[in-house]
Amino acid sequence: MMYKFFQTMAFIVSLTLTSLCFSQTTAPKVSLQTNVGEIIIELNPKAAPVSTANFLSYVNERFYDGVIFHRVIKDFMIQAGGHRFDMTPKPPSKPPIVNESDNGLKNLKYTVAMARTRVPDSATSQFFINHKDNAFLDGQKGRPGYAVFGKVVKGMDTVEKIATTQTKNLERYGNVPVKTISIIKAVVVKDALAKPTVKPADKPPVKQSTQPAPVAKPKT
Repeated sequence: MMYKFFQTMAFIVSLTLTSLCFSQTTAPKVSLQTNVGEIIIELNPKAAPVSTANFLSYVNERFYDGVIFHRVIKDFMIQAGGHRFDMTPKPPSKPPIVNESDNGLKNLKYTVAMARTRVPDSATSQFFINHKDNAFLDGQKGRPGYAVFGKVVKGMDTVEKIATTQTKNLERYGNVPVKTISIIKAVVVKDALAKPTVKPADKPPVKQSTQPAPVAKPKT
């Protein structure tokens, strides 16, 4: 009963955070600055409002700063968000969220999804980036999958570096990179304002408007 209460509260907080996202942009982006390069993820609050808000809340509290990609399997996925550089677990700071794997988004290569246990509604801070199309991870009727909430829009080469790194078994953990791959900093990317266009000299002058310059729309 108490678990359901916290889950409901988490859902309400997630919706509140999502409304803030919509007030700024319909496609927020997050930069994962790793020790092997940058990865920029474009989130999808329209299709996955709870997962997006949950991820952004962890980013904004700087939870991901210093965590590592602790599970890497070439031609499958790369996973992060729950372990420090010495492989000690970093406990999540928020309750689990509802599973949004029925949102229509597919686990295609370079998409980002929530990691979880065998319990459908157990995702917290951990996430993974698909290294190939993983249709078997998609939700099906009567069988929840793994909720996709974004995609990599820049830094595919960094994803490839991570996915092809050498791994090892470390105590009870498998597929751990031999050379530590850490997220130095995770931050929300701020969209720049649109710059006015310079008119060619041979064109007739255009009457200047008193309206403020429009804000650039994010790429989708």
